[in-house]
Amino acid sequence: MDTTGPYRLHTSLGYHLSVAARQQERRLDEALKTLGLTRTTWCVLLAVGNERLSQPSDIAGFVGIDRTATSRALRQMEADGLLARSSGTEDRRTRRVELTDKGCEAIRAATPFARANAAIMAEQLDAGEQDMLIRLLAKLRPADDAPLNTL
Repeated sequence: MDTTGPYRLHTSLGYHLSVAARQQERRLDEALKTLGLTRTTWCVLLAVGNERLSQPSDIAGFVGIDRTATSRALRQMEADGLLARSSGTEDRRTRRVELTDKGCEAIRAATPFARANAAIMAEQLDAGEQDMLIRLLAKLRPADDAPLNTL
């Protein structure tokens, strides 16, 4: 790596990661928008519906956003009828989150969009390349306790 010459944007790893991520995000965002969802609400739906997470702190960790952003998303999703929140049984300060029928239907409706978006990217790589890219990108992820705040 040349550290003395001019910085070349189009040869940098960060540039290529950003372009690929933005392309994937835009496609998914456009599809989710047709259902009234955002990437954050989609990820929360997956956390609650598919991963069976019910505590806001667990949802925040799964999605990769901070607790404030999670609380804001949960409030909006509750207002939209996608999920319900209730007080915990042993400690009234804890909150449990569960999907409503509308939230379950949103997952069913959005899953084909997410799969189609993933397939577009996967078609560019053979199976070995896909596995290698996933392994390499996993190495670049922050520690589990570091929220990304990028959704």
